[in-house]
Amino acid sequence: MNDKRDVAPDSTAARVALWRALHVEADPPPHVLEDRIGLKLLSPDDGWRNRGDMDPQFTRPFRASIVARARFIEDLVVEQVGHGLSQYVILGAGLDSFVQRRPEIASRLRVFEVDQLAPQEWKRQRLIELGFGVPDWLRFVPVDFEAGGSWRDELVTAGFDNSKPAIVVSTGVSMYLTKEANAATLREVAALAQGSTLAMTFLLPLELADPEVRPGLEMAERGARASGTPFLSFFTPPEILALARENGFGQARHVSAADLTQRYFAGRTDGLRPPNNAEELLVAST
Repeated sequence: MNDKRDVAPDSTAARVALWRALHVEADPPPHVLEDRIGLKLLSPDDGWRNRGDMDPQFTRPFRASIVARARFIEDLVVEQVGHGLSQYVILGAGLDSFVQRRPEIASRLRVFEVDQLAPQEWKRQRLIELGFGVPDWLRFVPVDFEAGGSWRDELVTAGFDNSKPAIVVSTGVSMYLTKEANAATLREVAALAQGSTLAMTFLLPLELADPEVRPGLEMAERGARASGTPFLSFFTPPEILALARENGFGQARHVSAADLTQRYFAGRTDGLRPPNNAEELLVAST
């Protein structure tokens, strides 16, 4: 792995990337998403599969949720490109691999990956080292959120066209933000050009989750709190839909785990599926 470990992606981004790879390695086909790019970027020690947070059985519902949300968003982006969309913004991009896995679609877009500067520079270097490179239509947009940086301003600096609509995605972020900060993000996206779309994950109150995954979610919540990045926001579907409409969106819909199961896991005989009432999706458009 790159020796600049102090600027490597945070543990959450790394875990998500490894779960995506674990889906391919531990779950039988058909795979919801084929993604080993993050594993290549991280290049962990051979023992990574033996880590407690990689246990194939314990992590099954969580990695199912991770690959389901990623596949749903990818399908949504492909659909939007078919309608002529040309700008794709990924907030908190982490180790997102859409550009590397789907260049035939990504090359028809201008893709803006928004994240902190240090892990972005690490990712850029690793992409170059592995031969993926950084095409001109991929723009890294460094934003210091802790210092109150504006991702909208930085997007324009990176070449974003405010006169054209965009699809904006945010996964695994909303629970770390206050309700006010989530509302502010919604307002900023709703103020983009007419025809823009937001796809955002949100975490339901833990007591509503499927009983078999509730202990894992509670463990994650305790770990997040101990590391100084506590979960701050939980929403029921009616609450997140109301928040979207209150902050400027004309249309908003909830995509549940049941919807994702029907779409991507129907017919499986191994019982793999995302858990109900855990992390689900808001899709809103202007």
